Amino acid sequence: CPVVLALKNSNVAMPPPADIVKVAIEWPGAFPKLMEIDQKKPLSSIIKEVCDGWSLANHDQFALQHADSSNFYITEKNRNEIKNGAILRLTTSPAQNAQQLHERIQSSSMDAKLEALKDLANYSRDVTFAQEFINLDGISLLTQMVESGTERYQKLQKIMKPCFGDMLSFTLTAFVELMDHGIVSWDTFSVAFIKKIASYVNKFASDISILQRSLAILESMVLNSHDLYQKVAQEITIGQLIPHLQGTDQEIQTYTIAVINALFLKAPDDKRQEMANILAQKQLRSIILTHVIRAQRAINNEMAHQLYVLQVLTFNLLEDRMMTKMDPQDQAQRDIIFELRRIAFDAESEPNNSSGSMEKRKSMYTRDYKKLGFINHVNPAMDFTQTPPGMLALDNMLYFAKHHQDAYIRIVLENSSREDKHECPFGRSSIELTKMLCEILKVGELPSETCNDFHPMFFTHDRSFEEFFCICIQLLNKTWKEMRATSEDFNKARGKGWGGNNWVMQVVKEQIMRSLTTKPSSLDQFKSKLQNLSYTEILKIRQSERMNQEDFQSRPILELKEKIQPEILELIKQQRLNRLVEGTCFRKLNSRRRQDKFWYCRLSPNHKVLHYGDLEESPQGEVPHDSLQDKLPVADIKAVVTGKDCPHMKEKGALKQNKEVLELAFSILYDSSGQLNFIAPDKHEYCVWTDGLNALLGKDMLSDLTRNDLDTLLSMEIKLRLLDLENIQIPDAPPPIPKEPSNYDFVYDCN
Repeated sequence: CPVVLALKNSNVAMPPPADIVKVAIEWPGAFPKLMEIDQKKPLSSIIKEVCDGWSLANHDQFALQHADSSNFYITEKNRNEIKNGAILRLTTSPAQNAQQLHERIQSSSMDAKLEALKDLANYSRDVTFAQEFINLDGISLLTQMVESGTERYQKLQKIMKPCFGDMLSFTLTAFVELMDHGIVSWDTFSVAFIKKIASYVNKFASDISILQRSLAILESMVLNSHDLYQKVAQEITIGQLIPHLQGTDQEIQTYTIAVINALFLKAPDDKRQEMANILAQKQLRSIILTHVIRAQRAINNEMAHQLYVLQVLTFNLLEDRMMTKMDPQDQAQRDIIFELRRIAFDAESEPNNSSGSMEKRKSMYTRDYKKLGFINHVNPAMDFTQTPPGMLALDNMLYFAKHHQDAYIRIVLENSSREDKHECPFGRSSIELTKMLCEILKVGELPSETCNDFHPMFFTHDRSFEEFFCICIQLLNKTWKEMRATSEDFNKARGKGWGGNNWVMQVVKEQIMRSLTTKPSSLDQFKSKLQNLSYTEILKIRQSERMNQEDFQSRPILELKEKIQPEILELIKQQRLNRLVEGTCFRKLNSRRRQDKFWYCRLSPNHKVLHYGDLEESPQGEVPHDSLQDKLPVADIKAVVTGKDCPHMKEKGALKQNKEVLELAFSILYDSSGQLNFIAPDKHEYCVWTDGLNALLGKDMLSDLTRNDLDTLLSMEIKLRLLDLENIQIPDAPPPIPKEPSNYDFVYDCN
């Protein structure tokens, strides 16, 4: 048989058994060996076999490690990650290596010490080596070197400054890498060590590597230990950090803001406002705006994340007022309402200039409170007993009245003089609007570990939330008039797609959200965006978006939709799989600190294998399959789980508590206990990957993205098919089939 002969004569080798891995093993000064590793055999037996091949004694003092840039040791736990064609290296065991480095970094020779610290910084990334070095009390040795080393080499510092700087840099790098494994508690460090690290923030401003690692250590200390937070807060001041924001190195600026965020986040509730006041005094917002946001360079993802965290923490200062009910008996709080009334109706008279009987004054106040738009005209304090928005709404109203007095008076008088029931109640509108703005900005929620969604305009004003309110309350009044709304409309829904009650507020919310998505650079730009989004414009947009649902509901169109939907779904499926073939870079996260560690995953072109592996930095473009060390056959995938069902979301830690991270988490389950855990960079990538994985498993694609794509593509396809039927009425029922003719004499045979 030709096929059999072709197979016999071909050079295609049969695949090795699943437990056999073909690798190359290097040893310095020797020619590399090609050998097959049986994964069922103990690792010690394999190492002995390799050592015997090169006539090396004491095989228990040797180990295997990957020969790539990672140099990670191979252990019984990770040996299954060895792939066919991998290049390994025979080297000293982790314990032996740790012992040697422990001795070398204590060398009296500066050159030998420097080389040893450089090696230590490199090896410390491997958890196997780290465990051995820590067992030798290596962390204590490094902290002692940091505490006393500077004094020891003070005299040499001027002569050997480059060498000294490199030595300290490698020492701090090794320390950061070792601590990052979570083996040692942060609570074990002395005040002397903290003082020394804090001093580097000032002393080594020109040495980027030392400054960067010092800031990273301070951030980790604050985030991981309450006791260390207090000690760091005593040693480092905002004034010491501010100069690093005024430089040009974005990485240093990022770490600096990260430290400020950490101090802000861990500060006790009673200290946060005090810290916010200090930040305001030091003009932090203005410095960030000038040297970071408006600097002549792009803002990277990590900086965007830290700016987002600072934005969230700043707005969270409003939570206390948002959740504080007004005390109707508190005279100071009631005076604020009196002040609102005075500015609106008695602006030209003295505050205490009142005459007439008490009854007349009460009657006048009741009338004025009604004009101000309060629900309770007799005692408007009762309007502020609901939380949220609580007292925050009253604060916003007073700020608007004092800082935008003309606009405030115009809105109040304009609406109080109307007699056509279309007046916009200022008080009630302000309360509803404040509550809505808090929901939009998620006041009171912890910052997400993955979100980069900061808004430059909030860094352009010291009272950005209040100014945001002032712009939006004027928008609400304008939209109210355009909609010719009445007070009853606060409790009505109108039209399809507006959802829920308060249809006026829903329109205003859409205007605000659509403007925010354009990321205006200033509050004035935000205001001009809103001017272009009138109620009429919103209606046009909504009408256009609803066209898919409303314009094609006749029976023939629905039947056509049903007919072409499978091929549209197949098109979406192919797009999702193509995106998986391109691959995505995922960020590695942990509960200790946010880190620039990445891993990449992509699907093979034949859709049969997932390739994945760690990366040193975020890639520019696609990562080739052959550079990704690990593989997972699609046939081995048992299930795809999302959200709180993911194994890494069930673990204890900060990520579990974060709603946004839960919404981006998904896991691939394979074999009996194998798992591949993901946190998508954004919602779009989450939908693409969950859709693509479900498609690979033969399951339905159920994401919001698929529904939107299906609606869009169906609409486009139907419009294309109906182009020739423009202005032709499509009947609801098909035309009747005519009766058969009485004879078929008109039929003739052309032949």
